[in-house]
Amino acid sequence: MTPPAPLLRRLILSDFRSYAEARCDVDARLVVLVGENGAGKTNVLEALSLYSPGRGLRRAELADCARRDGPGGFAVSVELTFADTTAQLGHGLTPDGERRFRIDRAPVGSARAFSDHLRVLWLTPAMDGLFNGPAGERRRFLDRLALGVDADHGARVNKLERALRNRNRLLEEAAPDRRWLDAAEQEIAALGVAVAAARRETVSRLSAQIVAGDSAFPWAEVAIDGEIESWLAEGPALVVEERFRETLAQTRRRDAAAGRTLTGPQTSDLAVRHGPKNEAARDCSTGEQKALLMGLTLAHARLVGAMAGKAPLLLLDEVAAHFDPKRREALFAELETLGGQVWMTGADPLLFASLTSRAALLQVTPGRIERL
Repeated sequence: MTPPAPLLRRLILSDFRSYAEARCDVDARLVVLVGENGAGKTNVLEALSLYSPGRGLRRAELADCARRDGPGGFAVSVELTFADTTAQLGHGLTPDGERRFRIDRAPVGSARAFSDHLRVLWLTPAMDGLFNGPAGERRRFLDRLALGVDADHGARVNKLERALRNRNRLLEEAAPDRRWLDAAEQEIAALGVAVAAARRETVSRLSAQIVAGDSAFPWAEVAIDGEIESWLAEGPALVVEERFRETLAQTRRRDAAAGRTLTGPQTSDLAVRHGPKNEAARDCSTGEQKALLMGLTLAHARLVGAMAGKAPLLLLDEVAAHFDPKRREALFAELETLGGQVWMTGADPLLFASLTSRAALLQVTPGRIERL
């Protein structure tokens, strides 16, 4: 079992999505939000997902998270307990668009600071098409995996994206300044190798966790299909960095014609296979893909718990309806062994009937969250 995690005992929402003011208090590791479609269940999970660096589980613009008829900003506050200590974490957006973060009411610079108290992972219905969708979605998923174990990974990815855009703009010029291009490509090479190395390390550790784990869900083979990652398998990072920089310099004309940089970790893909069937995940049935993704999520949660020293907060949106009763009960049993807190949503309360004495059950209606 992974180390225990802080227990989120109180959540307060102010002008967030469909909630003018809402508060819920919980005292369990498993938390279930039930309510009709559109009642606001996913909004609660989204508010919690914003305690992780990035744009949350919907990847929405922050201004869109403010209540439509509200003052234009929002605030989210949680109270955590761990052992004999208590911490209050808050994030929000002011009406004039300023993002704010607080720990015990003192301002902090970004959501990165929350990672010392809380790691947040999630699985949503929007991720169901991961294996059949574009490579960019799998890269984003891979970066979320890496971010779970390395809170600085997201910042490096963002810097790399900005550096690539800068190079692309320079290549659009009729006669770009070679010194500016050299500097841009040096930055891209350094950031690109760091991003690729973090991804490789995450996949390696996740693979080891999958092998060591015992799950009711099918195990997956995971690998990265990417040029920079393959170079890192052959030599040290400094050598790869120089090779990448030289490649960028040699392919300026090609990349200028394409309108984008064609070499680098921004083109990599995550390759997943259904281990027991030895079949590419994209070729599996919809049900097999859902089970495979769930297995990956559970393995990742165990890995984050082992590396961070505390199990993560896991958000599972509309996940129970995907599985038959036997697999659903196996899922609940595995969630209890993770050591962290799990928030689940569902429209049908009967799906969670077996958890009545083991979970905090909350009824969600438009603008309200109440204990069942």
